[in-house]
Amino acid sequence: MWKQVLQKRKLSLLAGIAIIGFLTLAFLYLQNDIHRNYLDPKIPFQIYHPPPAPDYRKPEDWYLNPGLAHYYADPRKVDVFFVHGTTYNGGEQWLGSITSNAAREGVERVQLPNYAGPFAIMGNIYAPKYRQGSLFTQLTLKEDSREARQFAYTDVEAAFTAFLKQRHGGRGFVIVGVEQGGLLASRLVRDVVAKSPELKSQLVAAYLLETLVPESQFGVQSPTPVCLSRQQTGCIISYASIDSGRPDIALQVLQKAAFWEGDHLLPMGSQKGVCVNPLNGVASGEEIDARRSLGATNATGLEWGTEPPLTARKVSAHCLGGLLFVNKPNSAGFDDDGTWEDQRKVNPYNLFYGDLQADVQARWQQYEAVPAA
Repeated sequence: MWKQVLQKRKLSLLAGIAIIGFLTLAFLYLQNDIHRNYLDPKIPFQIYHPPPAPDYRKPEDWYLNPGLAHYYADPRKVDVFFVHGTTYNGGEQWLGSITSNAAREGVERVQLPNYAGPFAIMGNIYAPKYRQGSLFTQLTLKEDSREARQFAYTDVEAAFTAFLKQRHGGRGFVIVGVEQGGLLASRLVRDVVAKSPELKSQLVAAYLLETLVPESQFGVQSPTPVCLSRQQTGCIISYASIDSGRPDIALQVLQKAAFWEGDHLLPMGSQKGVCVNPLNGVASGEEIDARRSLGATNATGLEWGTEPPLTARKVSAHCLGGLLFVNKPNSAGFDDDGTWEDQRKVNPYNLFYGDLQADVQARWQQYEAVPAA
């Protein structure tokens, strides 16, 4: 009798757990739908009126520009064109205005210190404001969302044209793009730099951080190939990182990935992505041990120009299926917390800060060592 009672209690407990699990999943899906619905502008992009365009002759339309702001640009450093990622959530607008305070805070407080910071020791940073696609446009591959991101590229190309005229450094330059900015920068590399022998000869490297780009466009035989060593220049470093403890995220990243076909964005589908491991600067599937990690950091909130403390020898990573699987430090500074929207943007920390510093230094020194043609 007692066995039957215990068996019934066990079955009831399992049924309760199953119901709770089902309700939890249903709540998560419902929560996602609620947030997406709130962020959806609900008007076709074709009849949408974009915010006013930036004027890249004005210093206020850049986050950083030593050429216009008249602060010191070291001619011994390499000029760095930096394209930030998504900071505007959306709602009524497909595109974020360059005057949005919330969008500006996300760039200045999170992205510049964490993702432009690694390049500042060796580089003069030029970071334009642009009419970015909203967070909603990053969550779906529907036509309106793709058109909004295609529109954002026009600002980035205009800013790059201004950068080439205004920069004060030597003959070489670096391109850095993060997340949405990396996707936009990938077209800049493919359509502008690779098609100009002069610009191609000046490209030290392009860093497409937290960005998935197709091997078919940036393979070893392409005009701007994937990097195969840290001594290589004129190549790209691209990776989209996945927490090894959350392999379920990999499918979501692949499902949302887009690439440039001409001047249009299309779903990546089954195309293999490029993956360069930032721990050694090489495109390979080798597992890089944490002992080789030069330093992760959470620089969010630091004043620009402040060098953050680094946590070394705590991050391991390997490329698999075009994605970078990462084991990160067990520390509160590297938690993925924040609002629902914040959790779908680029991380407010950089696991490869010290490694990117070393990478750009090695490539810049290699570039400088080769006499100009």
